[in-house]
Amino acid sequence: MSDAEERRRTEGLVDREALARWMDAAGLPGAGEPVDPSFIQGGASNEIFEVRRGGRRMVLRRPPGDVPRGRNETMLREARVLAALRGSDVPHARLLGVCEDPDVLGACFYVMEHIDGWTPMGALEEPFASDPTRRRGLGEELIDALAKLACVDWRAAGLEGFGRPEGFLDRQVDRWLAHLARVRFREIPGIEVAADWLRTHTPARFRAGILHGDYQFANVMFRHGAPARMAAVVDWEMSTVGDPLLDLGWVLMSWPDPDEDRSDTAYFDYRGMQSRAELVERYVAIADLPVDALDYYVVLARFKMACVLEAGYARYVKGEADNPRMAFFGDVVLDMARRAAELARTSVLPANT
Repeated sequence: MSDAEERRRTEGLVDREALARWMDAAGLPGAGEPVDPSFIQGGASNEIFEVRRGGRRMVLRRPPGDVPRGRNETMLREARVLAALRGSDVPHARLLGVCEDPDVLGACFYVMEHIDGWTPMGALEEPFASDPTRRRGLGEELIDALAKLACVDWRAAGLEGFGRPEGFLDRQVDRWLAHLARVRFREIPGIEVAADWLRTHTPARFRAGILHGDYQFANVMFRHGAPARMAAVVDWEMSTVGDPLLDLGWVLMSWPDPDEDRSDTAYFDYRGMQSRAELVERYVAIADLPVDALDYYVVLARFKMACVLEAGYARYVKGEADNPRMAFFGDVVLDMARRAAELARTSVLPANT
């Protein structure tokens, strides 16, 4: 995207004067100073802008201009999670303010602190890029932050009613099959095999906790330099209160062991990284959750990923999506469904554990 296009996008989505008035009323930093917003990132879901004011750098997150149904509510949910994490040891951007009035900027939005860091999406910073031994620290930080999230007392943090933990696992298969049915236009081999297996292997109980919903390297930021230090977990749009072990399954579903093929580094260079067993051991040491039914969570993660991404791919095929990355979702969906079915067929997990 050119500089001119970025400016047009910013001007179209962030009214400087309206934002300044709201920031003043909300008591945000830089009262009375001019607001200087600039485009950072736009994706399939939301838009992110840096806001400079009075020597402070902040970040504004809002839906796209044509606000999809339910997206304003999603913004408010994200802000609620960030508010709940204040004072916890989970790395996150501190919430500065939230606007529940869509008339201010055309959509609900929130402002958070600016994080000086980097995301490993697509490329690693030095020294991690050239030294595979350093990458273990990235894995440790990734799993430690997730385990800390599972330990947060969600009720004490003010998230009562944020999700429906009762029956959370029992609802998963039907929920995501219904999501898939609304957009399905092709056969997805393995998806029914995984669904049937999940229904007969649903754990009878779990300890409810905050669930990020899309926990992966693409949704975290690290501090610059070594050793690896997590700066923040970001993109909380799929968060809820449910079974936090699904987030662990989400991390593991594509994580290759050292004796497996790690040559595909388009997403993340796993060379030098831990084994799945090492990640699980580290997670349990902090979160103290039982992982005897771990195969269930990995199958569920792959199944859910296939259903979620097929919706984006269907929009792309119909010409309804302007994000070119969705073109790659088609093959990922098929791979996730295949791998979900493969693990379901080979797992020794007894039914109804």
